[in-house]
Amino acid sequence: MTTSLKGSDRAARDQLLRASPSIPLNIAEGNGKGTNAAWRRCFEIARGSAVECASIQDCLEACEVLAAAQDAQGKATLTRSVSMLTKLGQRNHAVRENSGAYDSFDNDNDNDNDNDNDKE
Repeated sequence: MTTSLKGSDRAARDQLLRASPSIPLNIAEGNGKGTNAAWRRCFEIARGSAVECASIQDCLEACEVLAAAQDAQGKATLTRSVSMLTKLGQRNHAVRENSGAYDSFDNDNDNDNDNDNDKE
C-alpha cells in the first residue's frame, strides 16, 4: 500500500511506515516482559499503533488517495488485530509462551559471560 503513496502523500506514507512495524514490535516486546502489567502495556501500545494505522487509512481514503477496496482490505486486517490486542490487554487475560528452548540461556544478568544457573 505504501509504495503507491508519493508526492504530497509522503507524510501519510511516512507515518504509516512508522506506525505499522510498531504493532508486531510491541507484541514481541510484551512477550518478553516479566510482569503482567508491563506485558499488557505493550499490547495496549500495539493496539494504539493499529488504530493509528486505521486512522491514516481513513485520511487517505477521504483524500481519494486510497481506493475503497484497498481501504477495506487493510481495515479487515487491522480490525482483527485490534480485537486480538484488546483481548490480550485485558487484566484477567493471560497467554504465555513456554520458555522451552530459552531455558538454556544465561539469564543471570550479571554480565560476566558465565551461567550462574548451571547445575554443577
